Amino acid sequence: MQTYDVVVIGAGFAGLVAARELGRKNKKVLVLEARDRIGGRTWTDHRLGRDLELGGTWVHWTQPHVWSEISRYGLEVTRGPRAERTYWHAGGRVETGDLEEFMDLIDPGMTRLLEETTDWIPRPDRPLSNEKLAEADAVTLQERLDDLNLPPEERDANAAAWVGHFNGPPDHSSFVNGLRWTAAAAGHWKLMHESTAIFRLTEGTKTLAAHIAEESGAEIRLGSPAVAIRQDDDSATVVFGEGEEVRARDVVVTLPQNVLDRIEYSPELSAAKKASSEEKTASQGLKVWIRVKGPIEPFFAYSTPRHPLSVIRTEYVGEDDAVLVAFGADSTRLDIEDIDQVREAVGAWRDDLEILEVTGHDWMADEWAGETWMISRPGQFTNYHEQMSTAEGRVHFASGDFANIWAGFIDGAIESGFRVAREIEDTERGTGSGRAGAVHRANS
Repeated sequence: MQTYDVVVIGAGFAGLVAARELGRKNKKVLVLEARDRIGGRTWTDHRLGRDLELGGTWVHWTQPHVWSEISRYGLEVTRGPRAERTYWHAGGRVETGDLEEFMDLIDPGMTRLLEETTDWIPRPDRPLSNEKLAEADAVTLQERLDDLNLPPEERDANAAAWVGHFNGPPDHSSFVNGLRWTAAAAGHWKLMHESTAIFRLTEGTKTLAAHIAEESGAEIRLGSPAVAIRQDDDSATVVFGEGEEVRARDVVVTLPQNVLDRIEYSPELSAAKKASSEEKTASQGLKVWIRVKGPIEPFFAYSTPRHPLSVIRTEYVGEDDAVLVAFGADSTRLDIEDIDQVREAVGAWRDDLEILEVTGHDWMADEWAGETWMISRPGQFTNYHEQMSTAEGRVHFASGDFANIWAGFIDGAIESGFRVAREIEDTERGTGSGRAGAVHRANS
């Protein structure tokens, strides 16, 4: 049986960064990845004539960890074309104007909803420092939005904007998610909007993942899903693939919350981790790419949470075609590979577009994801967040789902990769919390 210092389960950004940082400390690291590619819930794939991001996409200089990596490797950042027209639903009809008109429409609601953000979360790097945050975590964003008693047009527009952010129904999503994102953008909702949905890597997320993987020097085995982790006093055994086994002093698990329990753990996972994985996150939506006949003017469109697609925008414009990206709150309401269903959904705004092709990836049905990006249900954040990243014996946990600042983003995954690498180093030096207590908690 081969032996390593650390086995990392998952070659997304959390796993790759952990492997790189541990490799820099002269650790022998093995990365086991279930898929046939690295990147996890990011995936740059050539479809519809372009390199499209089927998963995580956007980056920003307000996101410290990912921006440091972009600078480290000298990568370029770009953005899609600026929208020349915006469509939105109001009172059962479609309104149109420029993007600033829509932003002005939602500004009163956004401002009132988020005006106390920095009181709730003074420091996004320590999001649980305010004991009263449980009050904000106990209600849904929709409930807080309803409390504002906005005019119907403003209410629908605000709800549609939040569906785009959350990729899930606002009435399933904790209000604390909106506070966390806005706190990470210094309390400014417009900066939050820009930070989460505008800028992307020019050559795709695959380039950043490849740079980190190469620098790590780790052995990476693709098509090697982890099946079980068994701990003893001296090490841990990881069973993967068709019954292969390796041993390591430490194991890093980077699975998302919804599928954390797909691996068999011995000792078992703590009660909090099992409960959170069983409850599932609020993010249950979809992302679909749409190629239409051109030329068209770039546009942005918002509907309501009641529509299969809630947000649509132009990402690429060519001479003869354009490629749009769209999001919906519920993946069960639309088959992203069915061009007729997508055509009907787009018709909620525009029936003048000739749709040529559609594509995407069903992340909800992905056995190693089971979710899009992290959006917690009411009570999950304050009940589980701290425990989700707590080591259990020799098993450590890293994921963008468990980050402090930009949870659900590439930045959060990178943050968690750094944290877990430091945690392993501290434990080995005897400056961490130790293993025995963690094993005891896992069994209790």
